[in-house]
Amino acid sequence: MEQTTDTDGFPQDGFPRQLPDNCVEYILFIIDDQLEARRRLPALEHVRKKALQLAGTLTKDYIWQRDSLSLEVKNDGGLLYLHGASYYGDSIEDEWLIVYLLRELSKTSSNLWVRVSDSDGEFLLVEAANVLPTWLSPEIDTNRVWINQGRLHLIPLHDKTGKGPLTLDQAIDHIRGDTSSLVQSSLVETEAFYRLEKYPGQIQAAMHHSLTTLPRKLAYILHEKPAAIAPAVEAFYLRDPISMKSLLSISGKTSFPPQDLVTVSVKYTKVLFAQLKSQKFTSPPAWSGILERAESETGSAGVSHDDLARLEVGMKLTCGFEMLASNAATKNNRIAREVAILLEDLEEDGDQALPSDSAIESWSGVKRNDDESWMDINYEEFEKALDGKGGDQKGEKAGGFGDASAQADLQKMVKRFESFLNDETAGLEGAELDDMDEDDDLSDYEDDSEDEDKDVSFDEEQFAKMMREMMGMPAEVPTQSKKPPRDVERTGQIEGIDEQEDEDIRRLATQMEAELNSHGALQLDPTPRKLKALKQKSAAGDKGKEVPHDGDMEESSEENGEESGSEEEVDIDYNLAKNLLESFKSQGGAAGPVGNMMGMFGMQLPRDEDDAE
Repeated sequence: MEQTTDTDGFPQDGFPRQLPDNCVEYILFIIDDQLEARRRLPALEHVRKKALQLAGTLTKDYIWQRDSLSLEVKNDGGLLYLHGASYYGDSIEDEWLIVYLLRELSKTSSNLWVRVSDSDGEFLLVEAANVLPTWLSPEIDTNRVWINQGRLHLIPLHDKTGKGPLTLDQAIDHIRGDTSSLVQSSLVETEAFYRLEKYPGQIQAAMHHSLTTLPRKLAYILHEKPAAIAPAVEAFYLRDPISMKSLLSISGKTSFPPQDLVTVSVKYTKVLFAQLKSQKFTSPPAWSGILERAESETGSAGVSHDDLARLEVGMKLTCGFEMLASNAATKNNRIAREVAILLEDLEEDGDQALPSDSAIESWSGVKRNDDESWMDINYEEFEKALDGKGGDQKGEKAGGFGDASAQADLQKMVKRFESFLNDETAGLEGAELDDMDEDDDLSDYEDDSEDEDKDVSFDEEQFAKMMREMMGMPAEVPTQSKKPPRDVERTGQIEGIDEQEDEDIRRLATQMEAELNSHGALQLDPTPRKLKALKQKSAAGDKGKEVPHDGDMEESSEENGEESGSEEEVDIDYNLAKNLLESFKSQGGAAGPVGNMMGMFGMQLPRDEDDAE
């Protein structure tokens, strides 16, 4: 049966709607009983314009990885609201920037209610999982999280809605009917909005400016359309053989030939710059000669290592724009189409439309070159951080690692992990399990889980202390009620289990020894009879004597009991010994069944270094 979808490409077949990966969805309602039905649409349009104006002001110089904030009016079964969905690609910061914009927008009207979600569902609750009330779980949290006037509100369980997930209609009816019953928790709100604390400063902190050597035509395109760098870098980062076809063609015409190169400061986001610089990429034929010449002149002729690095980044960026321009007609991307239009204008106007050197010098920030140390990992400092000895000899704060934002995030992670370790009621997902419906079958496995816990213990206090020292935080944890470690509580039980296991192993070893003894496998004489026969055969070959058969040797042994007793010959299964030795040899020096079995009986077999024997 063909599946139907709504205008956003989401299924309408009754199953829960699943957002694509790296996509955030948001809906905005105006809930006001005093607002007439005919005025709802104009009111929503007013909110939409206000949202775009706010985004334009705060993100004027920001470069979105993919989609920016976008809203449109939607009428769904009588519900009239604003809807938007933005793909943020590899930049998770774009998702949180959208959340920040929507929270700021909610402060402009007491009647504006906002909900955000992504492929993880109510991801704001994921951030606050450690402090959620016991009644709230991922199975029932759909449509229960709303933002109003900058605050986080939760729709509680209700007799009318039951204990399952809410539909959008039910959620709106509940808010409209009784806002006083909504749950507000400052603790949950702080955790859910923790990532928003660094905004709006994070908007500029996420940008990176770097001197880049590239064709003059591309410098002009970037000056006119700075946001075009995002789809170009993505085209380079996600390149395939088809998109590379025009670059690999020696005679093919390119939009940005590597000629008339200039060095200008290009504005990236840190994500885009890292994607571009970290990629291993073999230069196409048109760029090979230029890069080879630059490499040969590095260190002399005024070419520095920085100059070479800027040329390599410029080559990658130019290739990205080549792929973007060649596929602009097939891409549903507004910026790609705008780049194609700029290129068409340049084709008509000729090179005289390109900026001169003096014009480029007049561009704002044309020589800005930001520090790239945020991309580097000093493994010596990292090792010190792991040992809780971060910092240098200049008096910097011990334990520091990365920039201030990264340090704060890591310290937050340590605190959350420490809180989880100290929470005796925490489950596998960090949520409390009290008052939750449990499967009756779980009781069948309680004994097994207890036995596993006896064998494997974890010193939570020591691990938390280690994590805090690694992050440069105080090693001492605030005094609180703690239980003795599990390994201390259950020492007697564990010792009893170990003694029982040792007895079982000894009994098994005795049985195996008896079985092997019955075949003579453990009575290996250094010179067994058949091995002696081989030696005698070799000696006889040298002297021209005939070697007696096994039967003859047995008779000889019986007749000469003295000789037999002196040499302490034993009757063993030669084939069993031979097979054991060959099996041991096939292990190639590694662990294997024969080596392990012999080791149990205290026998160490030597390695056979000579394959010929």
